[in-house]
Amino acid sequence: MSKADCTLPESGWGQLLLNGSSPRVGSRWTDDGQSHEKRGLKRRARSATRPVPIPPVLVQLLREHIEEFGVAPDGRLFQAAEGGLILTKETAEVWKEARKLVLTPEQVASPFADVPYSARHTAVSGWLTAGVDKAEVARRAGHSIAVLLRFYAKVISDREEHSNALIERFLNGEDLDEGVRGGRQAQT
Repeated sequence: MSKADCTLPESGWGQLLLNGSSPRVGSRWTDDGQSHEKRGLKRRARSATRPVPIPPVLVQLLREHIEEFGVAPDGRLFQAAEGGLILTKETAEVWKEARKLVLTPEQVASPFADVPYSARHTAVSGWLTAGVDKAEVARRAGHSIAVLLRFYAKVISDREEHSNALIERFLNGEDLDEGVRGGRQAQT
């Protein structure tokens, strides 16, 4: 991720413009002999981009990171000590130490948040639990709704009482935002 792909306002929501990945595949497996291969976004045209809104707390963290550490010569936000790409091994080591700092000993001994990818799962699960529209969650996560529901359906189970309350508020015309209220009025 480069600084040029980030919109980081002084306050409010920002945006990341995702435009590809560069997984480590080993220099023997790339055309240019580099250990990382530049790829487009999964299941999209090579030049496709995907804008993802980011909350103010993440905007602030990224702004502070850039202020403290700067960016790599090529504009990347995160770099190894000597400016190179951060290796998966290094990320895994930092994640392991971070878990020890923020989790209970029982959680550290469990598979809970055992890999960095768990943070993505937590984010998507949290959006669903918060009641964000499934189509919007799928868009932000870069999934189809079918894939979203196949992998995250367990998060939205046991929500019958909550769902009933939302439906009841809708039927009573209570606590509705303008978009929902306007849609309801258009149907009556």
